[in-house]
Amino acid sequence: MTETLQCISPVNGGVFAERPLADDTEIAAALSRAAAAGPGWRATPLRERCAILNRAVDAFAEDTMEIAQELTLQMGRPIAHTPGEVAGFAERARHMIAIAPDALADIEAAPVHGVTRFIRRAPLGLVFVAAPWNYPYLTAVNSVWPALLAGNTVILKPSHQTPLTAERFAAALARAGLPEGVYQPLHLSHAGAETVMRTADFTAFTGSVAGGHAVQRALADGFKGAGLELGGKDPAYVRHDADIAHAVGHLADGAFFNAGQSCCAIERIYVHADVYDDFAAGLIRAARNYRLGDPRDPETNLGPMVRAGAADFVRGQVADAVAAGARAMVDPKTFPTDKPGTPYMAPQVLINVDHSMRVMTEESFGPVVGIMKVGSDDEAIALMNDSDYGLTAAVWTRDEAAALAIGERVETGTWFMNRCDYLDPALAWTGVKHSGRGCTLSPVGFEQLTRPKSFHLRIQT
Repeated sequence: MTETLQCISPVNGGVFAERPLADDTEIAAALSRAAAAGPGWRATPLRERCAILNRAVDAFAEDTMEIAQELTLQMGRPIAHTPGEVAGFAERARHMIAIAPDALADIEAAPVHGVTRFIRRAPLGLVFVAAPWNYPYLTAVNSVWPALLAGNTVILKPSHQTPLTAERFAAALARAGLPEGVYQPLHLSHAGAETVMRTADFTAFTGSVAGGHAVQRALADGFKGAGLELGGKDPAYVRHDADIAHAVGHLADGAFFNAGQSCCAIERIYVHADVYDDFAAGLIRAARNYRLGDPRDPETNLGPMVRAGAADFVRGQVADAVAAGARAMVDPKTFPTDKPGTPYMAPQVLINVDHSMRVMTEESFGPVVGIMKVGSDDEAIALMNDSDYGLTAAVWTRDEAAALAIGERVETGTWFMNRCDYLDPALAWTGVKHSGRGCTLSPVGFEQLTRPKSFHLRIQT
């Protein structure tokens, strides 16, 4: 009997989409198609690959509102925000296309008489991409487009929560003229995903720490590589010289956008004692002014979490913190849509927190943030580093030299000054500790999707 996935919409609890999971025969056929398509795609000149992938971005963007509406119903982000994911996808895809000729160019060695020497970036072969539900296009594009640009074939496994996303890529790429078999969407069980991983030449996985361990176990018997973008518990530090209004606005967005369901969402904030009261009052006021409701309503700016269990997990963190002495500064009763046992959860700001509480150390992935008062940069740095994670971190200050000095000491993949929760495609996207390993975006992002091949050509006369 064929296994089937169901996308249960957090908007109303109904089944939004169903898809059969690929069985062993279908997986083998997909792998065969990729193997057959590989040599031709690898031989396609880079300028032609770039042209096809640019046309695919155009085709994808033509369907922005349809894609946005589907995304809202699949995972619950407000319709006011989901078109932004299409725009973000286009920004990243076009940047990687633009830099590909330089990033993939031969690396010339110093001249030696009678010898031609260079290093060429060769494609790996088949790249398997496993994408999450929270930002399914923005995470997948980080690997899919660079992998294709580099001459690899790609199989994309979307999350069961957002199954239509991989099909949207397929439609846009087909309209752009991508040869058959070069890119394939595949709906897979965990066992099916392991089968593809063991055959693929590289796996790009975005998901939980537990998922990252599962990928490593699946690949343990061989030498295939994997890029792992895993969890986060990202901190921010508001210094004594910060623009408080600016910090409040951006950190509220960093904590509550997408209902806090982002690996680089701000989940903990350290505030210098000199400005703590003003900042805390501002953030609490901002949280109380969110509009929680049906994400199909253009006035809604906070939608449901992905499922009731996820919301109840965050409610449990809040309850544990309050029991240990924290104060919850937002009354959920002022948000009529907030109901325990449903995905709809009001934003929450906690004060009187410390690192003995789960909410300050354990990834929440929801609309809650804790604020702690600190007395110095050194104290803030120590607290920011007191974490198993290290994806992004941010400081709010008017002093760029201080921001650089603090950033050198913070254990993180990306360091921000006066902004947060953003991926700049010109910079390397990477993490430390339990946030994973590997790198996407920027010229460096092509490195894990290619292998260096050295050419040493001695000329005989």
